[in-house]
Amino acid sequence: MIKSLKVLQNPLANSSYQLDILEHDPKHKHDSFKQKVADLGMFPLVASGVEIFQVNMGKMCNQVCKHCHVDAGPDRKEIMTRETMQLCLNVLANSPIKIVDLTGGAPELNPDFRWFVEQVKALGKHIIVRCNLTIILANKRFHDLPEFFKLHQIEVFSSLPSFTQDRTDKQRGDGVFEDSIKALQMLNSVGYGMPDTGLTLNLVYNPAGAFMPPSQDALEKEYKFELMKNYNINFNNLFAITNMPISRYLDYLLTTGNYDKYMEKLIGAFNPAAVANVMCRNTISVGWDGYLYDCDFNQMLDLKVTPAWSQHLSDFDLSLLQNREIILKQHCYGCTAGAGSSCGGVVAE
Repeated sequence: MIKSLKVLQNPLANSSYQLDILEHDPKHKHDSFKQKVADLGMFPLVASGVEIFQVNMGKMCNQVCKHCHVDAGPDRKEIMTRETMQLCLNVLANSPIKIVDLTGGAPELNPDFRWFVEQVKALGKHIIVRCNLTIILANKRFHDLPEFFKLHQIEVFSSLPSFTQDRTDKQRGDGVFEDSIKALQMLNSVGYGMPDTGLTLNLVYNPAGAFMPPSQDALEKEYKFELMKNYNINFNNLFAITNMPISRYLDYLLTTGNYDKYMEKLIGAFNPAAVANVMCRNTISVGWDGYLYDCDFNQMLDLKVTPAWSQHLSDFDLSLLQNREIILKQHCYGCTAGAGSSCGGVVAE
C-alpha cells in the first residue's frame, strides 16, 4: 500500500518546507501572487462573509490518491473528536451560516460522523458530504450510506477523475474505478442524481497530470454521455477543480520535473475575474483540531486565519471573520487560473 508523505518522513510533509519552495526557493522563482492581486487594486483581499462552514473531520482515508493535497490515507490517525464537533455545533447554533461542508480524508471514517450529521441537520443546516465513493463498499458498515445520506437530504460530492478505468485507477489506486461505479449505481438506486428527487449527486474532476482542467461544461456533457451509455449512471453536475501545487501533488510536480512548467501555466492563465469569487471569500475551513483557516488548501499549509485572536472554534467571532483579510501565497494561482477553481468548480465564466 502507498504510504502518506508523513509516514514516509518526506520533507514535504512539513508545511513550512512546502512554503519555502513556493515562496522563497531561488531555483523556483515566479511572479508574486500578492502583487498580481495588488495590481488589480484588490489587495488586501478580504472576505465577503461566511456562508460555508467547511469541516475537515480527519485525515484518515481508505484511499491514497496521487494528487491529494491533504496527504490523507489509512496511515493517518488525525481525527476530529466529539468535543471539537460540539464546538462546531455551538458555532452553528449561534450563527446564520446555512451550509456545512464535510470533508476529510474520508469523513465517513470518523466514528462520530453520523452523530455529527444528525446534530447539524437538527440545526436546520444544509449538509454537503465529500464522499470518495469507494468508502461505501469498503466495509459492510458503510453499505447503507446512500440511505443515510437520503434520510438527511445530504448533497453528495464525489471525485471521479475519469469515466475510464485506467485513468481513474492510475490516480486513485487499483480497483477504485470499479468500486466507484458500483457506489454511483447504489446512490442512483435510492434516488441520487435522478430527476425530480431533490437528491443531488455531483461529480468532481481533477486532472491526472501536470495540466489544467478542460472546459467544465464540455467535460460534464462527456461524462453524462459516457456514464449513461456504459453504466446507466445519472448525476447532476460535474465540477472541475485545478490541482493545487501543495503536498502530494507538489511532490509529483517536483519529482517529475514539472513544477516550474506547471506554475507558469497557472500564472499565464491568471484570470482577474476569478479573484473576486475565490472560495476563501465566503468560506471558513475548520481543521480536525478546531483551528480555523481561509480554505482547505491554506489549512494543509497551516496558514491560520487572521486575526490571531479568532483562530480556533473556542474563540470563534463571526463579526471579525466575515470581514477578515485573506492570507495569500503562491499556491493561490491554482484558484485563479482560467475559469478559476473552488470546491464548487469554476468561479468565472
